[in-house]
Amino acid sequence: MRIFQTTIAGEITLSGVGVHSGAPSRITFRPADPGHGIVFRTIDRDGRRHPVEALVSRVAPSDLSTTLTGQNGQTISTVEHAMAAIAGAAIDNLEIDIDGPEVPIMDGTSLAFIDAFEQAGIVEQAAKRRYIRILRPVRIESGNSWAEFGPYDSGSRYEVEIDFDTPVIGRQKYAGDMQPAAFRGDISNARTFGFMRDVERLWAAGLALGSSLDNSLVIGDDNTIINPGGLRHPDEFVRHKTLDAIGDLALAGAPFIGCFRSYRGGHRLNAAALRAVFEADNAYEMVELEEAPGGTSHVPVTPPVPAPGAA
Repeated sequence: MRIFQTTIAGEITLSGVGVHSGAPSRITFRPADPGHGIVFRTIDRDGRRHPVEALVSRVAPSDLSTTLTGQNGQTISTVEHAMAAIAGAAIDNLEIDIDGPEVPIMDGTSLAFIDAFEQAGIVEQAAKRRYIRILRPVRIESGNSWAEFGPYDSGSRYEVEIDFDTPVIGRQKYAGDMQPAAFRGDISNARTFGFMRDVERLWAAGLALGSSLDNSLVIGDDNTIINPGGLRHPDEFVRHKTLDAIGDLALAGAPFIGCFRSYRGGHRLNAAALRAVFEADNAYEMVELEEAPGGTSHVPVTPPVPAPGAA
């Protein structure tokens, strides 16, 4: 776990299309000062920029992707893959300009964002990182799905399980501590996925207009993978669900020290679990890390302050 905050060393720009809107989109990541956090800025027709904080308090309800809404009604859709890369690379402060309605889908993963951050360089800043340390279990349920946070002092751990009634997916589980190397090697290149049987319904709803075999893992009507080359990992589906969870939970406004578990989760449930932690009594504390013999120790932030995403 990092003791100090980080940002990128220089500006980087990526272009592509939105997976749902099908519209062209360009996104530019810029360095930001300590304490700035992750802030998107939409660009209107007159070139004016409108800030939208990357916080769970800005999340609009959605099942297929995660959308942020600004104070003046601006929306930025499908932020989860970029946010997962930001969290996976342990970056704290960025200013992100976007000139489309949706973050570009790239290849349906976080890999292009991770590559761009590494190419720009990640630099340490002269300010301590603050962490959300989970103190007690908090669990929510929705039908046959559930998600929970629990104490785990060794860092951020994810235990994500999915269960689909189709043989090509079935029941899969990923469990691991999430450090930058683990994110890059295990999670970052797992693609978003969908079923051919859902395509016409999504198109009719104005969704998945930019989806293709170049950016989505597609399961055909015969329950086989349509994409040439097949899977990147035998359990690519649950790895992508873990990627989504990492991106959604990055909207806490600070990294967490604890374990997140979910069964048959999704974007809406991830956001609800994060809100539940903030709303529960004595479920977390804000801490900074100090060097200590044999490793690091947690030092509560005084006076106590709420997590950035708790508002």
